[in-house]
Amino acid sequence: MQIDIDLTNCYSFTGKYEIAEEAEKSLLHLEALVKRTGPGSNFLGWLDLPEESSRQIHRINKTAEELRSQAPASVIIGIGGSYLGARAVIESLKPPFQLADNKLQHQVLFAGHNISEDFHSSLLAYLDGKPFNIIVISKSGTTTEPAIAFRLLKKHLEDIVPAGRLNKHIIAITDSDKGALRILANREGYKSFIIPDDVGGRYSVLTPVGLFPIAVAGFNISEFVEGAVQMASSTRDNNMAKSNPAILYASARNLLYKKGKLIEILVNYEPSLHFIAEWWKQLFGESEGKEGKGIFPAAADLTTDLHSLGQYMQDGERILIETVLSVNSPKTALTIPADQENLDKLNYLAGKRLSEVNAKAEEGTTMAHTGGGIPVIRINIPGIEERFLGQLLYFFEISCAISGYLLGVNPFDQPGVEAYKKNMFKLLGKPG
Repeated sequence: MQIDIDLTNCYSFTGKYEIAEEAEKSLLHLEALVKRTGPGSNFLGWLDLPEESSRQIHRINKTAEELRSQAPASVIIGIGGSYLGARAVIESLKPPFQLADNKLQHQVLFAGHNISEDFHSSLLAYLDGKPFNIIVISKSGTTTEPAIAFRLLKKHLEDIVPAGRLNKHIIAITDSDKGALRILANREGYKSFIIPDDVGGRYSVLTPVGLFPIAVAGFNISEFVEGAVQMASSTRDNNMAKSNPAILYASARNLLYKKGKLIEILVNYEPSLHFIAEWWKQLFGESEGKEGKGIFPAAADLTTDLHSLGQYMQDGERILIETVLSVNSPKTALTIPADQENLDKLNYLAGKRLSEVNAKAEEGTTMAHTGGGIPVIRINIPGIEERFLGQLLYFFEISCAISGYLLGVNPFDQPGVEAYKKNMFKLLGKPG
């Protein structure tokens, strides 16, 4: 089984044959990716990660098990692509109430993705007196948010763990031979993993940046990587436009953009997929938002947000594309009971599974939104499992690269993110 894409609810906005024609043209962009002849060709190492990552799985799993056995929790320090991919997968797979699952007793926490004093104070208070591990992810070691968090957490860990064992509790995922974190890891004897030079942060989930935290959380990275291998076969290695889901998705969204659809809202009907959307927003926003161009990536959790954003989506400006992450099979079964009094008037649902009600909510919403002027792209996911998440994330990565080329921008740089840093450093009085 594999994820697939359904563009049926786009055809009244951009025709089926128009999409097919654009997809055929997009084969040139796929070729530019594979042959490394397009913009940003020095950052295309991610294309081959599905096959290359399998060589690191044994060492990753071995080191992850060592961390799991020596402390009840690990803190992942990173920002942007250094943590979002891992968090997206972990939050998708773990039960909402994690401690109910004995297999996943090891707790994974996240820090370094903000500079909030209250957040980090609460985290340190929670960890007080408990042994924990630190997994610090940074190519340079000097990015402000994770560097501050690492300084705070390392000092806290020094008061808990014996000095002779401190380096056993810290893993560095960083550059192979340069940068502040590499210098510190070599000097202090931290175990480390390498961030490849030719892979940008937002495309790094299939490197140790994503795989190591996922393994520490107790999930099957072999299955995750195998899912990416399957999707690489269907996208990177597939020159048939009509059967290549990444080309079809990139082509449809760019055609809709040309017709005035300026915002794409990624929606789900499973709360566990919330951080998939957070990862997706960075991937597309940082890749495409350049030179005054790009579809703005937004997200919503449905049906929850139908009671807030739903009014705008139905009747607001007709500038939206809606892309639905549609999960075919839930992990569990739960049936709605009958009630003798039926005061809530829900006995008509008695005996139905919640997943059936959820599916009808999705179907009804799609009908309403399409009728109200929103093209809806549907991405069908067989289930929320490691293999299908590996497929999904690689699908989005290659779709984003092709979409950026269609847009006429380099999808592998991010010149705009430096503007706030320069102002912040000046205001803080940073030397130089």
